Amino acid sequence: MLNEQEMAEVEKELAHCENRKTGCIGALKAVQRHRGWISDECLKDMALYLEMTPDELDDVATFYSSIYRRPVGRHVISICDSVSCYTVGYRELLRHISERLQIGPGQTTGDGRFTLLPAACLGVCEKAPAIMIDEDVHGGLEPPGKVDEILDRYK
Repeated sequence: MLNEQEMAEVEKELAHCENRKTGCIGALKAVQRHRGWISDECLKDMALYLEMTPDELDDVATFYSSIYRRPVGRHVISICDSVSCYTVGYRELLRHISERLQIGPGQTTGDGRFTLLPAACLGVCEKAPAIMIDEDVHGGLEPPGKVDEILDRYK
């Protein structure tokens, strides 16, 4: 069940919407900020609250890569694998991050600090290769060693 703080944030998101369904993405993100991810139980509660079926809400949640349907680390690293990033250092950047954190794409570090996820495009091609950690975009990561300093900022 949603707690009072989550419901207040969901209602704030819904206040800008034509109806409850159109606010579902904002509502999902609001609850995820508190819980880190959207469990099946939470999704069912939210669907009822948003006047949707669980399947309708799950379709939305699984479509958007920024909605997590399984647990993730405290910080999510999205590594851009678009053509622009791929051609200017994606493979080296991925290898460096994977070796540094001892995880591959889709995995979370043992301490729960980072989850590494591929991203189809971060929209910063002029800064390729790029990653996004949480909401922070970091580009121009050639050579990949620059990423160590960035990772150290996230505890």
